[in-house]
Amino acid sequence: MLTDIEIAQQTKLIPIDQLAHEYGLSDDQFIPYGRDKAKVALDTSNAKGKLILVTATSGMPAGSGKTTTSIAVAQAFKKLGEKACLALREPSLGPSFGMKGGAAGGGYSQVVPMESINLHFTGDFHAITAANNLLAALIDNARHQGQVDLKEITWRRVLDVNDRMLRNIVTGLGGPANGIPTETGFDITAASELMAIICLADGEEDLRTRLDRLVVGLKRDGSAYTCKELGATGALMALLKDAMLPNLVQSIEGVPAFVHGGPFANIAHGCNSVAATRAAMTIADWAITEAGFGSDLGAEKFYDIKCRMNNLQPAATILVTSLRALKWHGGVPLPEIGKENMDALINGLPNLKAHIVSLKRFGQQVVVSLNHFANDNEEEIDVVRKECLAAGVRFAISDGFAKGGEGALDVAREVMVAVKEGSKPLNYAYSLDESIEEKIQDVNTKVYGGQDVSYSSAALKDLAKIKALNMGFEKLPICIAKTPFSMSHDPDLKGAPHGFTLPVQRVILNAGAGFLVVTTGAIMRMPGLPKKPAAYTIDVVDGKITGLS
Repeated sequence: MLTDIEIAQQTKLIPIDQLAHEYGLSDDQFIPYGRDKAKVALDTSNAKGKLILVTATSGMPAGSGKTTTSIAVAQAFKKLGEKACLALREPSLGPSFGMKGGAAGGGYSQVVPMESINLHFTGDFHAITAANNLLAALIDNARHQGQVDLKEITWRRVLDVNDRMLRNIVTGLGGPANGIPTETGFDITAASELMAIICLADGEEDLRTRLDRLVVGLKRDGSAYTCKELGATGALMALLKDAMLPNLVQSIEGVPAFVHGGPFANIAHGCNSVAATRAAMTIADWAITEAGFGSDLGAEKFYDIKCRMNNLQPAATILVTSLRALKWHGGVPLPEIGKENMDALINGLPNLKAHIVSLKRFGQQVVVSLNHFANDNEEEIDVVRKECLAAGVRFAISDGFAKGGEGALDVAREVMVAVKEGSKPLNYAYSLDESIEEKIQDVNTKVYGGQDVSYSSAALKDLAKIKALNMGFEKLPICIAKTPFSMSHDPDLKGAPHGFTLPVQRVILNAGAGFLVVTTGAIMRMPGLPKKPAAYTIDVVDGKITGLS
């Protein structure tokens, strides 16, 4: 079989203006970026399409296949004569050149132009990086010029490259002309609060309001120092103006796709932009979206943050899994997950069950989509099928990687039946009126399966500072950062661990985004590179990019 990039490069693309017109967009509603992508400015007040979320069982280093499944299902809807559209996240350069590779789907279920989407695309990530770091420079300059006396600067710099050396740094070395020496650090751009703001803001006015209320430091009296008080909002608005608009591209089979925003779910809220989601719901009857990593991460934040903030109601949820993923959670080493092993599969089924229980608790109709591999054993598939039926959810096999939309027809049909049966109104994991500690405990017990929560001394200080601001931040939703490889905080606890204590390391205020980031375990907001980064395989040969996957 051809590689992903070879398949993508052989695809004959529909000119972007033609695709836009086919889905009802007029010339004044989109701005072409070349022949194959466009920025879209669309009135989404009449967004009536059915919203389908794609999530997964707990992650593993080989990936889950959510994006591939999302694209395959959208292409299957098209084959069934339905009008569908995708709303997906933008890939980050960090994973593209690091361990994971690209994030534009795979095989015959990809969004294209694949190389552009996985690299610079329309410059959204660069705009967010520049805006984030301009804000950092303006804060430091205001302190250097004596315009503000800060006890603490809470705003960090970002970079869209995995660079562990920048996690903790000291700035301002070399004498007074270079500013005041300060301990700080870099996060990856996907973890920037500006990324979350872009993905949650409901238009230009809301963007300005969110930027105004960014808390970037604490004054000597303990009060908040905001972006508005600094006077930086206007400059950030200018840098982020175009980045706010969702990007229109297409799948290999010509399904429109809004690819916009890229927060990771293990360190951020893991969902594409509200603008992209609503745009998909406006131009199509079926809007297929995904949330990062497993349902304990992306789906929980999709429901509790994105849907709650923007009054979104998903019609059904697809839960992606595979025999390989379940065997890995059943204790099989990664090199052996493709081999037949009924015992390991059975040992991994509790992970599937736990995700089903969690999704049903949110009120969702669930369709389990099993990613199919050529050497999958039919008896093992049947075990998973029976487990799903016993749990009261629908089941279908997806061959979207090898067959495109044709390989996901059964999944699409099951989704249509599930939607007719109807999901219940969203039942959030916690109430906003609860204390911060109660919200964390609710997610820990209801979603992760934990029992208790412990707090580091730094986390307790964070909580005290947030409460002392007396600005109502305790009523914000929470965004828990943790490993994607377990339902707990510990990547070594596979399957469906219970009774563990969730260790909270820090509680970070994201006043502009409108949530509190809660870091647990050894989670890092700036990833590092693996021993053999994907960057070593990427090149340009005869004018074409090679090695990107």
